[in-house]
Amino acid sequence: MRQSWNLLKVLALGSLCLAASAAQADDFPSRTIKIVVPAAAGGPTHITAQLLADKMQASLGQPVIVEPRPGAGNNLGAEYVAKSAPDGYTLLFATTGTHAINQTLFKKLPFDPIKDFEPVSLVVQYPLMLVVSPDLPVKSVQELIDYAKKNPGKLSRASGGMGTSMHLSGELFVHQAKIDAPHIPYKGSAPALNDLMGGHVQLMFDSMITTMPLVEGGKLRALAVTGKTRSPALPNVPTIAESGLPDYEATGWTGIVVPAGTPRDIVMKLNHAIVEAVRSPDVQQAFKKQAAEPVGSTPEEFAAFIRKETDKWGKTIRAAGISAD
Repeated sequence: MRQSWNLLKVLALGSLCLAASAAQADDFPSRTIKIVVPAAAGGPTHITAQLLADKMQASLGQPVIVEPRPGAGNNLGAEYVAKSAPDGYTLLFATTGTHAINQTLFKKLPFDPIKDFEPVSLVVQYPLMLVVSPDLPVKSVQELIDYAKKNPGKLSRASGGMGTSMHLSGELFVHQAKIDAPHIPYKGSAPALNDLMGGHVQLMFDSMITTMPLVEGGKLRALAVTGKTRSPALPNVPTIAESGLPDYEATGWTGIVVPAGTPRDIVMKLNHAIVEAVRSPDVQQAFKKQAAEPVGSTPEEFAAFIRKETDKWGKTIRAAGISAD
C-alpha cells in the first residue's frame, strides 16, 4: 500500500513539473532575454549579435540585450551560458571557436560544446580571403602553390593568432595543397596585415571586411575566398575550391545555442524569431555590408553543421599538432 502511495506521489509530482514546464513555454518570453557574446565589445561578433538582438525583440515583444563576456579563447562566455538555467533567457552567440575548434585545441574545457547546449539556429557565415603581398610574383592560387613547391619554406603565412579561424584556414590550405609555408602568429590582424603589406610575410587568410579595403587600394592582392561559393562583395574573386582544391571550404560562423534541457517549445520560439530576423531585408543588407552571409536554419540543421565543423577542424588541428595548452 505504501509503495502504491509513493508511486502516486511521484506521478503527481511529475505531472506538476510537466504542467509547469508547459506553462513556462506558453508564457515565454515574459522578461528580458540576454545574448552572451564570448568576444570583446565593439568587434564584428558583437556587432552581428546586436543587429540580431534588435530585430528579435520586435518579434518576441521583450527586450533582448547583448552582454560581452570575452576571455580564454571565447571559453568564459560559453561556460557561463552552459551553467545557466535552461529557460531560454540566457543565449550564447556561439562561434567557430566555442563549438568547432576549442574542444580539440584545448586539452580540457569547462563545458562540453555538444552535450551542454541545444542548437537553435545558425545565423551567419564569414568567408575569409586569401591575400598575398603585392611583391609576391603570383596572381592565382595555382601560381601560389607552384611557387611554394619551387621555393620550399620561403613563404611565411601570417595570422591574427594561434587557433583562430584565420590560422586554421591556412593550415587546411597548406595541408590540402601539400606545400610548406610556416605559420607566424601575431597578436591580432592589424600587425599581421602591416607586415604582409610590408613584405615581411607573404600570405594570410583574414576576414573580408578587413582585407577588402586593402585589396581595393592596391596594398594587397586577393587570390581567392574560402567559402563554398563566390562572395557577392567580390564576385570576380574565385573560391579556393574552384582554383584547384575542390574539397576546400573554410568559414567563420556564428549561431545561437541555449543550455541543454531548454524546453523544445522555447527553442522553437527562439528559432522562429532568429530566422525571421536573419531573413528580414534590412538585417540581410546590414550583414552583407560586413561581408557576412546570412543563413538562418532549423535546430537540426545547425546541430549537423556543428558536428561537421567539429570533425573538420579537429582533424586539421591534430594533423598540424596545434595546442592552446
